[in-house]
Amino acid sequence: MKVNFVDLKAQYQTIKPEIDKAIENVISNTAFILGKAVAEFEEQFAGYCGAKHCVGINSGTSALIMALKALDVGEGDEVITTPNTFIATAEAISFAGATPIFVDIEDGSYNLDPAKLEKAITGKTKAIIPVHLYGQPADMDPMLEIAEKKGVAVIEDSAQAHGAQYKGKKAGGLATAACFSFYPGKNLGAYGEGGAVTTNNENIAQKVRMLRDHGSPKKFYHEFIGNNCRLEGIQGAVLSVKLKHLDKWNEGRRENAALYRKYLEGTGVGVPEQMPYAKHVYHVFCIRVKDRQKLIDFLKEKGIFTNIHYPIPIHLQKAYQFLGYKKGDFPVTEGCMDQILSLPMFAELTEEEIKYTTDCIREFYGK
Repeated sequence: MKVNFVDLKAQYQTIKPEIDKAIENVISNTAFILGKAVAEFEEQFAGYCGAKHCVGINSGTSALIMALKALDVGEGDEVITTPNTFIATAEAISFAGATPIFVDIEDGSYNLDPAKLEKAITGKTKAIIPVHLYGQPADMDPMLEIAEKKGVAVIEDSAQAHGAQYKGKKAGGLATAACFSFYPGKNLGAYGEGGAVTTNNENIAQKVRMLRDHGSPKKFYHEFIGNNCRLEGIQGAVLSVKLKHLDKWNEGRRENAALYRKYLEGTGVGVPEQMPYAKHVYHVFCIRVKDRQKLIDFLKEKGIFTNIHYPIPIHLQKAYQFLGYKKGDFPVTEGCMDQILSLPMFAELTEEEIKYTTDCIREFYGK
């Protein structure tokens, strides 16, 4: 049996007529950049997240940069985030001209530890970017309380958390602003690159709209230096179709996570912990294992494809050596790095495929 890590074709087949019609409409109307399809998606996604505004951007990385720029983050500023995330979170801080400051994670959630946050804040701190990693929101209330006390903005990195909930409220409407990626493999994925900024602040939304379009409130009038980070019409149309199915797909992921837990019981493998404040949407189903590389090779021989999110924390990446961090600075993050392994996870994954995967894991460990 072959078990793919993700299977975008399986998802497409379930919504093919809707998708094909939506794309055809964009082509027929020749509204390829922004346009009606993007505006409709922005309105729908803002409502879905419980935010007043949504601005479509060309990628999740650009969305983070635009949000930081809209908050006037720049040279001399510091922005706090986690070392346990994709490098784009830190890159956005760097591209905005600021310096990333890392804070270690909680062992259970893999997210930024609020208990370690306040002591990292200095007079240079302009923003905090908690990452809702793997599809589970970070513990926002204590971070928002600290941020308010210190006069610091909070930007949710919601790139992996479409539809996830924190205390009953969806990611994307919890803080000063939030940034999403619609990379194809996400829970809500485009058919190419895409991203968005959501916010309840009209001034931030307006500035992001201008930043994504050369600093322009209307064509050929430019109030400041911006960029070209506009969302394409076809991506807006695709995302509108897929948004209608997102909650169902997320429930499918949650059901598959429950099956993994059931079939991994007694193997000694560490399974993800759902925090009491969160509704996890399992963009990634991340386990903790011994002899990881041997297990990866064994599963590959069995036709099962896995991944590691992420093998090297950002503070130890060559690109960020100049910050001066060293091994041992963030022990919880580093303690996870040699053990974490992401198993196949998508809504269309079958119980048979999950059982086969876990049987192979059980075989490897002699359980």
